[in-house]
Amino acid sequence: MTRVKKGVNALKNRRSVLRQAKGFRFRRGTNERAANEALAHAGAYSFAHRRDKKGDFRRLWNVKINAALRALNAEYSYSKFMGAAKKKGLGLDRKALAHLAEFKPEAFKKVVAMVQ
Repeated sequence: MTRVKKGVNALKNRRSVLRQAKGFRFRRGTNERAANEALAHAGAYSFAHRRDKKGDFRRLWNVKINAALRALNAEYSYSKFMGAAKKKGLGLDRKALAHLAEFKPEAFKKVVAMVQ
């Protein structure tokens, strides 16, 4: 059987890993083993944090809606408003409500009046 040398493939792998780890600090950007380890962790974190980001935005929308309700001196807190909106069958989600609250306060005021 003929002998197969893996130098070309190994170099290609090494270059690929180090290219992906470009910008990492200290040994993690220059050493193949450390770069592989760093890339594995980076991938795991990015996967997990893509899910976390959804919760982060939802919390931000809640804060914006609550702040707008308090500015209107509405009789509702955030949670009571959302409960009432659900009972009324309001078809707007938190993202849309937060956008209205921040950029179109007069439209948000109408929505609050509809829910009351």
